[in-house]
Amino acid sequence: MALSREIMGSSLMEKSSLLAASPYKNRFFLPLEGKRVQQQRVMIRKGVKSTTLVAAISEDLDLVKVVPEKAVKFKVRAVVTVRNKNKEDFKETFVKHLDAFTDKIGRNVVLELVSNDIDPKTKAPKKSNEAVLRDWSKKSNLKTERVNYTAEFVVDSNFGIPGAITVANKHQQEFFLESITIEGFACGPVHFPCNSWVQSKKDHPGKRIFFSNQPYLPDETPAGLRALREKELRELRGDGNGERKLSDRIYDFDVYNDLGNPDKGIDFARPILGGDKIPYPRRCRTGRPPTDTDLNSESRVEKPLPMYVPRDEQFEESKMNAFSTGRLKGLLHSIIPLLMASISANNKDFKGFSDIDSLYSEGLLLKLGLQDEILKKIPMPKAVSKIQEGGLLKYDVPKIVSKDKFAWLRDDEFARQAIAGVNPVNIEKLQVFPPVSKLDPEIYGPQESALKEEHISGQLNGMSVQQALDSDRLYIIDYHDIYLPFLDRMNALDGRKSYATRTIFFLTDLGTLKPIAIELSLPPTSPNTRSKRVLTPPVDATTYWMWQLAKAHVCSNDAGVHQLVNHWLRTHATMEPFILAAHRQMSAMHPIFKLLDPHMRYTLEINALARQSLISVDGVIESCFTPGRYCMEISAAAYKNWRFDQEGLPADLIRRGMAVPDPTQPHGLKLTIEDYPYATDGLMIWGAIENWVRNYVNHYYPDSARVCNDKELQAWYAESINVGHADRRHADWWPTLATPEDLISILTTIIWLASAQHAALNFGQYPYGGYVPNRPPLMRRLIPDENDPEYAVFLSDPQKYFFCALPSLLQATKFMAVVDTLSTHSPDEEYLGERHHQSIWSGDAEVVEAFYEFSAEIRRIEKEIDKRNSDPKLKNRCGAGVLPYELLAPSSEPGVTCRGVPNSVSI
Repeated sequence: MALSREIMGSSLMEKSSLLAASPYKNRFFLPLEGKRVQQQRVMIRKGVKSTTLVAAISEDLDLVKVVPEKAVKFKVRAVVTVRNKNKEDFKETFVKHLDAFTDKIGRNVVLELVSNDIDPKTKAPKKSNEAVLRDWSKKSNLKTERVNYTAEFVVDSNFGIPGAITVANKHQQEFFLESITIEGFACGPVHFPCNSWVQSKKDHPGKRIFFSNQPYLPDETPAGLRALREKELRELRGDGNGERKLSDRIYDFDVYNDLGNPDKGIDFARPILGGDKIPYPRRCRTGRPPTDTDLNSESRVEKPLPMYVPRDEQFEESKMNAFSTGRLKGLLHSIIPLLMASISANNKDFKGFSDIDSLYSEGLLLKLGLQDEILKKIPMPKAVSKIQEGGLLKYDVPKIVSKDKFAWLRDDEFARQAIAGVNPVNIEKLQVFPPVSKLDPEIYGPQESALKEEHISGQLNGMSVQQALDSDRLYIIDYHDIYLPFLDRMNALDGRKSYATRTIFFLTDLGTLKPIAIELSLPPTSPNTRSKRVLTPPVDATTYWMWQLAKAHVCSNDAGVHQLVNHWLRTHATMEPFILAAHRQMSAMHPIFKLLDPHMRYTLEINALARQSLISVDGVIESCFTPGRYCMEISAAAYKNWRFDQEGLPADLIRRGMAVPDPTQPHGLKLTIEDYPYATDGLMIWGAIENWVRNYVNHYYPDSARVCNDKELQAWYAESINVGHADRRHADWWPTLATPEDLISILTTIIWLASAQHAALNFGQYPYGGYVPNRPPLMRRLIPDENDPEYAVFLSDPQKYFFCALPSLLQATKFMAVVDTLSTHSPDEEYLGERHHQSIWSGDAEVVEAFYEFSAEIRRIEKEIDKRNSDPKLKNRCGAGVLPYELLAPSSEPGVTCRGVPNSVSI
């Protein structure tokens, strides 16, 4: 506890010795002017009646009682930390100088302290005098990252403890307020972590309210803060009307009706996601006017104009000028158009492996003209920052080919990536053979698979199929039902060809997987057509290339589901409603808001950027993935099967048959594949998060009554479901929120999804996908059979046919540039186990102590992961040329590292 007291700034050593003898020691003030107090004591001794103190002598007792007749006024000081902008445009610099000048003549920043206590006379909260930030004009030219200003208040000795502070900004320009510390009260320093943009009064006339770091459940709110707590939440909710200004901080819900641009023509229209027709989670409302041609679609804001997100959700400019977003924007505005201009006229196919290798060794020649100068000014992703003299764009070598250039061609590596690659969450234990579709046979033909026992029986180490099933040796990645309903439309698109695939794996005695059959399905065109075919591992040259093409189609299916379902839908889109509702329903002083706060950072901003450029009409996702314009409809189709109660790691592993409950095992689970790196590392992190959340929740909610009676908490959870996930609100699987255990489970799931699950699915995208043949995001040719005219072409030059089936040069280089950026950690990244204002984020010493224990546990897990990656018994993460599994290793350097677990979905 000594550590906590030191952190909280409330060590008794700090308190004045005067205080110990002071009759005011329970009144929370510290006389700063010792001289004045001494004078008063002298006056009492001489029998002179002081205006502030009366000496009452008791005849019975030989002691002097000092009775306050009138409150003493004393001074306290605020230290206000403001963060400077690194880069200012001309207008900002001009306004800054103007503000520095007008500050001298009274157009300044004004603060006022608000006590936890109510004034018995006025029945309103006790307030200090208004105080002005000093020396703004003097310090306005400082080039440091942070500037500390001071202000001085005069308060009464019976003021109590300050619980809130109001800030009015009379300048022309917003400023970023990082924190305020009040010094001079007997309780020690009072901390106000702010981390917020304070707008000018001309834009937002009201005062901003900031609360101290002391957490309070709603019914424990000090009387002096109750009205302010309600007022702040009302302001954050807004009234649901009007178009949002970029300086607003209003959180509200809307459907995804801004992905298309019907005003450009019918081909640019996209269906609205969210509502009875196509269920989908809600996104942040911007209130923009509708398009001219469709009143239900919202007009678009095209890059480089910014999309609205509440002001404090926008990327901070910290350290490296919003590294991730600056680069993403630089990429989208400059590099991709440049790639298109340079390649479009001559959009050739890769002719062979050497063409792809040359992107890393020699680079891609860009036609630089006027853009040359622009490019030098834009922060670029590391992989494409090396635009050489003469306009060569050079990519970094992706990790997958850095150790073993041809590992990706091998079946064992193809299978290893199913449990230790960038998408390790689709593999399932095979429950029945042959697998059966759940699609309507009236529409999609027979539900039976074309897979037969004879396809796989020779590959099972002498077991029968039933024996292999019973001994947990057969696994499947099944994309049949998610793709088949879309295939006719997808395959009608120009240059897009796809199957709905199923891949069967066998678990070897070594604990590794090997693929033993791939089923490729097309929609039945007529009762007689062969719409399903099965390929098995090759026996000769022709079947070798057929098998490589089949694996490429599986990887393309996998890349689409990974991006559209597991990554975008299950971590980005489904989190947004919980974040919006948290800001709308839980006060910043609510302990659960404080717990969730670092796990919500930047998510609204990155999701808005995605709506603008990535998942929108003609965006990167549509142009780089096989489903094209149907990408988001596939994402929405998957939402129908989404279940929040199965999104936690243990529940997900059990659902997929990859684990069974076993109370004797750590984490209460036994894995069916012991060396399943994503699951083994993930369960350690899940356990650490759950333990930290349990300690935190039990501290504030000793019983179920506390959970049920917490109106802010219940409103948050209800709104997340009923408004944010409105289309699934009637589902019977939503967990109830009635006990501390319920709350622990819900919060652990949310924190897991925002941190570890997102990291596991995101930061390996360039290391694994930057080498396009390993995971082609789209395919352009089906596999020919003997009756196809293309079969002769395939036989005469199978390698050429293989490369014609992969993405073109333009598609590949565009995709590589984007996934490089998405796989990049920014220098201001905050990783699991870290927090902004680490020692003062909460005023609760026990909780701060528990967080340090959580941090230590995360560091211990990191060491264990390093140990596993050098254990030769674990063949799925250690071996000749095998990539270690580090996607769940908590910390990372900046850049593309294939490791690191940030707190939130921030890229």
